[in-house]
Amino acid sequence: MEISRVLETCLYAKDLDAAERFYTRVLGLQAFARVEGRHVFFRCGSAVFLMFNPDETARGGGDVPAHGAHGSGHVAFAVERADLPEWRGRLEAAGVEIEAEITWPSGGRSLYFRDPAGNSLELASPEIWR
Repeated sequence: MEISRVLETCLYAKDLDAAERFYTRVLGLQAFARVEGRHVFFRCGSAVFLMFNPDETARGGGDVPAHGAHGSGHVAFAVERADLPEWRGRLEAAGVEIEAEITWPSGGRSLYFRDPAGNSLELASPEIWR
């Protein structure tokens, strides 16, 4: 018995409209579920990326236990190493500041930047963990 992969992960933002615009227009994720003021969910390959309003999820509701976080979180999205220059251009064209660009000892590369809520995002080639 073992855990095979991350099925879903989440970050938190109070302004879900700004988050949805950023993740769909800048990163190209597809939003597929939304509850106004509470959450917006995106497809991300075979996984799901969730964006919650922490004030709403901290209250709990239904069968799901209360959860939430305040302050910036972090998530890394896997991209092909060869696509990183194009991603850099896409982010810059959208006015997104690149905070760091790192080449890791394994040969992988990462771009770090922020979403409108201040969350730390990373586009990384999977080799960073080899």
